[in-house]
Amino acid sequence: MPSNGEAKPPSPYAGRWVARLHGQVIAQGGTPEQARRAAQGSRYKESPEIVFMPTTNPLNFPPLLDSVRAALPDDKAVYLVGGAVRDLLLARATHRVGTAHDLDFSMSGEAIKTARRVSDALMADFYPLDPERDTGRVIVTATDGTRTVMDFAAFRGPDLEADLLGRDFTLNAMAVDVRTQALYDPLGGVLDLREKRLRQCSPSAFTDDPVRILRAVRLAAAFGFHIQPETRQAMKKAVKLLPNVSAERQRDELFRILEGPQPATSLRALDMLGALAPVLPELTSLKGVAQPSPHVSDVWTHTLSTLTYLEMILAVLAPDYNPDTASDLFNGLMVMRIGRYRHQIGEHFNTLLNVNRSLRGLLFLAALYHDVAKPLTKAADEDGRLRFWGHDQESAEMAAARGRALQLSSDEIDRLKTIVRNHMRILHHTNWLVKEPKSPSRRAIYRFFRDTGEAGVEVCLLALADLRATYEHTLPQNMWGAGLDVVRLFLENWWEKRAESIAPPPLLNGNDLMQELDLQPGPLIGQLLGTIREAQALGEVSTREQAFALARAHLSKEPP
Repeated sequence: MPSNGEAKPPSPYAGRWVARLHGQVIAQGGTPEQARRAAQGSRYKESPEIVFMPTTNPLNFPPLLDSVRAALPDDKAVYLVGGAVRDLLLARATHRVGTAHDLDFSMSGEAIKTARRVSDALMADFYPLDPERDTGRVIVTATDGTRTVMDFAAFRGPDLEADLLGRDFTLNAMAVDVRTQALYDPLGGVLDLREKRLRQCSPSAFTDDPVRILRAVRLAAAFGFHIQPETRQAMKKAVKLLPNVSAERQRDELFRILEGPQPATSLRALDMLGALAPVLPELTSLKGVAQPSPHVSDVWTHTLSTLTYLEMILAVLAPDYNPDTASDLFNGLMVMRIGRYRHQIGEHFNTLLNVNRSLRGLLFLAALYHDVAKPLTKAADEDGRLRFWGHDQESAEMAAARGRALQLSSDEIDRLKTIVRNHMRILHHTNWLVKEPKSPSRRAIYRFFRDTGEAGVEVCLLALADLRATYEHTLPQNMWGAGLDVVRLFLENWWEKRAESIAPPPLLNGNDLMQELDLQPGPLIGQLLGTIREAQALGEVSTREQAFALARAHLSKEPP
């Protein structure tokens, strides 16, 4: 017995529904009906009291839920369901980095009407998401631009329990009454969470929706769950149905994998399941494609290694950097050389090309495709050495084609193509710096960012990951140091000297050139402006008169 002042041991029924007779617990279950049915097995003539036993630790609901609760109709029970409940039980935040918060609610009916009522109360955006299934969406946008997406849906089935039984995994098949905070767990999801088990809700879970194969791999990587053998077998059997899933849904699950932890492990798991080819078919040809020294791996292994190093580099250079993550010499050198830019890097990745996907996910997709054309460009030179001439350009085109197939936006496709097309440039400068101690010129820096723009930051980070994955444990310290020096120089110019060496204030515009030099509109005007801008960045031109003189010299093909 605990003495006075000592904490009481947690109830064995915490978070469960119990049936009580005369104050004694006679049965229990994950829902009221389960507890009632269990009680009837032994006390079928009696009517027990069904009550919920609160969880040991109170659920830490997001503050917005208070406002939602106040706006709900009094005559309707509304339940928070799915991943948000899982994350509450794990004491995790209910959102992904760089994307919207997700809160899903389920109710017996009038879901669109309820969503509209909540949106009016919160002065948020609303639209019917699926009128046939009575599903409405509310989008709350905070002052910092982050969004909370709340979906209100009618039960998929006659009641809440049927709705939960039709979901994907037991850890997502739980619900919490928004008002009472009572938990509904018909399939034992809480225990699976505790035991780190990923288990399908039903034998048809993956044939009902094959995209759940990708989701299972993502959840296993994100939470360290073990996919149960019967669940894994069901995933393998349903792989052949993945091509039936829309490109948009494949894309969304793929980006969640790339945005989450251990993307390389997830891609390897998808490959082992046979699920990689239906989603990213170009990648399967990378296996077994040998590469010459200094590469230590074939193209496929190198690609996955690039993802692993990229994840580590972003962690070491994150604004919330933990010194313990710089656990080796190479990371320590990286912190010393470019760690001062971690806040700028963090702000860079907070920018969005699409509100539903992160720039981080797009960079990892670029890393997956940076060498994708090597099997097509493989050739031997005069000495019999393997070469992959032009693989960067061809890989960029293949990456863009896959981006279009995945229904990425035009901005995302352009960024993806730019990263892949230019991924070799930092490495070229690094090799030259190792051969002779001469840093990249101002012209090289200007032309790099002229061609890459904001994507130059991602190119720099991908190049470092590519460098480490090329050499692995054989990476010479001087080579790594040279790569860091090149990246530091480029980032320094981007963030500290942009107006001087990358984007100097224009001295002239197109109209000035046409009037002064009696020219007609056309591509030549843009070429002249580009020549002047580069000369400014090199410090060769600083006045309008010098700019006009350079333009005249360019037209006459004579030196100024």
